[in-house]
Amino acid sequence: MYVVATAGHVDHGKSTLVRALTGMEPDRLAEERRRGLTIDLGFAWTRLPSGREVAFVDVPGHERFLANMLAGVGPAPVVCFVVAADKGWQEQSSDHRDAIAALGIEHGIVVITRADRAPDRVSETIEQTRIALVGTPLEHAPVVVSALPADESAGTAGLGELVARLDEVLAAAPAPDAAARVRLWIDRSFTIRGAGTVVTGSLTAGTLHQGDRLQLVGESGARTTAVRGLHSRNAAATSVAPHARVAVNLRDVVADSVHRGDALVTPDAWPIVDVIDVRRTTGSGFSDAPQQLVMHIGTAAVQARLRPLGDDHARLALARPLPLQLGDRLVLRSPGSRFVFAGALVLDADPPALTRRGDGARRAAALAARSETGDAAVEVERRGAMPVECLRRLGLRGLDAVPEGIAAVGRDGGWWVHPPALDRWARRLREAVAEKLRADPLSPGLAEGAAADALLRAEPPLPDASLLPLVVRRAGLESRSGALRPPGVGVDLGAAEAGIARLERRLREHPFAAPEADELSALRLGARELAAAERAGRLLRLGGGIVLLPAAPAEAMRRLSSLEQPFTTSEARRALDTTRRVAIPLLEHLDARGWTRRIDGVQRTVVR
Repeated sequence: MYVVATAGHVDHGKSTLVRALTGMEPDRLAEERRRGLTIDLGFAWTRLPSGREVAFVDVPGHERFLANMLAGVGPAPVVCFVVAADKGWQEQSSDHRDAIAALGIEHGIVVITRADRAPDRVSETIEQTRIALVGTPLEHAPVVVSALPADESAGTAGLGELVARLDEVLAAAPAPDAAARVRLWIDRSFTIRGAGTVVTGSLTAGTLHQGDRLQLVGESGARTTAVRGLHSRNAAATSVAPHARVAVNLRDVVADSVHRGDALVTPDAWPIVDVIDVRRTTGSGFSDAPQQLVMHIGTAAVQARLRPLGDDHARLALARPLPLQLGDRLVLRSPGSRFVFAGALVLDADPPALTRRGDGARRAAALAARSETGDAAVEVERRGAMPVECLRRLGLRGLDAVPEGIAAVGRDGGWWVHPPALDRWARRLREAVAEKLRADPLSPGLAEGAAADALLRAEPPLPDASLLPLVVRRAGLESRSGALRPPGVGVDLGAAEAGIARLERRLREHPFAAPEADELSALRLGARELAAAERAGRLLRLGGGIVLLPAAPAEAMRRLSSLEQPFTTSEARRALDTTRRVAIPLLEHLDARGWTRRIDGVQRTVVR
């Protein structure tokens, strides 16, 4: 199926044309039929002689309903622009043209209706229309004259050529990507008894399947839901591919909580953002723009605060988050205005904060140099490192090969890193470790958590703590027990050196005469000093506060091996010439190392 939206001034015969092409009534509301005026979006579909199926989204033409018109045209890939021969090009025709130009819709057909009412004005109307469309995506769109009048008594006279040319336009439209991530802009929500909440929209990319898990992004944030059922063309379906009009029956969602402008998206595949940087594509410059605007995308209309970054670039802060990506086309208008102020293209859905003096000017220059299709290397360079999947979510393409000047790291090359940024992080990490050891020589080094915090404050900040091991290797540091320090650098015991040296001399003479707590205090050796000495390989700490030399276990094994096996704790104590306070923790240490083994509650044996 192909989705085509109508466009054109009010009362130029858009709904009549759709009715004649499809045999369906696009005006859903009783008030629309009573007044003969399209107020909201209407939907109809048909099969062309070629076999192509086409769904029409019929939009209101009155100036009061421009927001509704934009909701209908926003997601549509093809437009049918209608101008009545008896009225010619009119003001709202220009508004709709400007909206289509802002949205960048490149495929369409122009239909001159009511040719029978003003046959002498057909050529003039065609000329007016051609001139009005110069410089827009529809400048070279085919123009077809239809004799179908405003009333429906004339049948389908004059539609043969229109159908043929429409078929040609649809054949030339680019094929949608059925494997893409889903983003379905919702235009209606209602309840069906026995089924629950149903939403409708124009599916232009991706494929929906019954049972799919989706994210519903709306005014209250993003929540998870599931596809209970699918309908397209009033028929149930197990899957729906683009382009198509689709009705989605959702689980665990109340219809009143879903509104036009909400979106169904593939979970965790879209950036849900409320700040974007954009480039003006049509309309007035941003330097003279009002600060408050309404931004239209898809079926959404959201208040936005504009910060100009020159005449052609700006930052938009949105009233609520939306699923947006690089390359999205936006329509901007002043609140309450029927005019399109400007069209814009999303250049960055994850822009940097502007907090320092001169940031705005620097950002404007960066945006002016930015490609409309994006540059993965530039994105990685700005952040220092990025997951490839994040680049894909932002809408960048061409990610099959690693860009020049970028390194792929991690499992399956899942992170792309800018080597100069990695060098800056490594340098900052070395500085942080050195600062820690200068301030606290007895410390084991800089804790990994503190290291990650230091790099998160670097410029650019380390984007994820999972990259810390990479930075540690780049910095030439080693990690021991969660602390970082230079390899091969001895522990500076500082003021504790004298006490440690005295203790070493004592233990060399009496290897198992572990000092008591008051003796350690007299030597000014507390827990920190002892821990530092142990890290330096000078002492060994056992349970119960026992401190020995590192060679003590080996000397103990030499003595215990000379005993008759098995031996008791008392026999071991005598062989070691020590107390029970020392013997028990030492024997437990030997057990843990697998050098001795308990036979029962009393005896042990040396493991040969």
